Amino acid sequence: MDTLTGIKMFIQVVESGSFVGAADRLDVSTAMVSKHVMNVEGRLGVRLLNRNSRTLSLTEPGRVYFERCKTILTDLEETEIELGSLGATARGTLRITCPSWFAGQRLADVLARYRQRYPDVVVDISFEDRIVDLVDEGYDLALRVSPDPRLLPPGLIARPVKSMSFFVAASREYLQRHGTPKSPADLAQRDCIAVGSQESWTLPGPNGTIEVPVRVVARYRSMAGVAHAVAAGIGLAPLPRIFFEDPLFRNQLVPILTDHPFAQGILYLVYVSRKNAPLKIRSFVDFFLETVATGQEVAAAAFAWRSGQRNDFAISTLPQRNEREPTPERSSADSQRARY
Repeated sequence: MDTLTGIKMFIQVVESGSFVGAADRLDVSTAMVSKHVMNVEGRLGVRLLNRNSRTLSLTEPGRVYFERCKTILTDLEETEIELGSLGATARGTLRITCPSWFAGQRLADVLARYRQRYPDVVVDISFEDRIVDLVDEGYDLALRVSPDPRLLPPGLIARPVKSMSFFVAASREYLQRHGTPKSPADLAQRDCIAVGSQESWTLPGPNGTIEVPVRVVARYRSMAGVAHAVAAGIGLAPLPRIFFEDPLFRNQLVPILTDHPFAQGILYLVYVSRKNAPLKIRSFVDFFLETVATGQEVAAAAFAWRSGQRNDFAISTLPQRNEREPTPERSSADSQRARY
């Protein structure tokens, strides 16, 4: 009998907890599964499983064999993926989730250049202000902004890209009507737009952070919606710096209290696996780091991560190109870095 098939059936029996369960998953008969496992035991000359009418358990040799075989099969799968990627072209649908306020011209420009280099990849991007479970919802990759990597879901790869600054924003028209706040305490006397259920804002001060209660006149669940509300003159709100540079808002939004910026966040590329990542994911990660991040920004983001790192985060701090990936010819437009 085929040795590899016998190993796979043995592993499935252990993981399913029964011969019947393994047969169902492998879509073969229970007798076939039992025959293969018995053949493995006969070839090895040891009993791998303790069997009775109700329970199934590993013997000591069975436990050692199970762990070794799991490692061997994992290595085999990774080798097949690696060989399949050699000389291959990134292709397929790449599902990305990111905050609503990324839905601007800058990201569109980045995606346009990515498409020029990888025309066989279809980018399916979703803009939503919630933490998406990449595995459960079938996403390949997420763009996340967080002030602390410990707030990101554990067990994922999180590549720091660059720092993101947030400032209190106002429209020019609002400041003409109500005046410009001179200190964080002045915010309590101004109309403010909350993101979600906010009731106060935390700003840095000379003696530490300052908790400022705000007079909420509107609540938004979308950061992009907040930017439009501020531009319309409804009130003040914290916004990422990119909104002040966006052509859509450049002549409308003004950062105020710039000596008291909100806590900086870090932009991360988040995905599930480094070793088994398909070429479409690896190509986008490398391209995004190459196009969006500068060396200094990546170093700053990495330093910010190290100040609060945790062991279950596998975070790579430098945008190194995967040597297994073919490097297509780059156009001159690719050398221009986008600013976020």
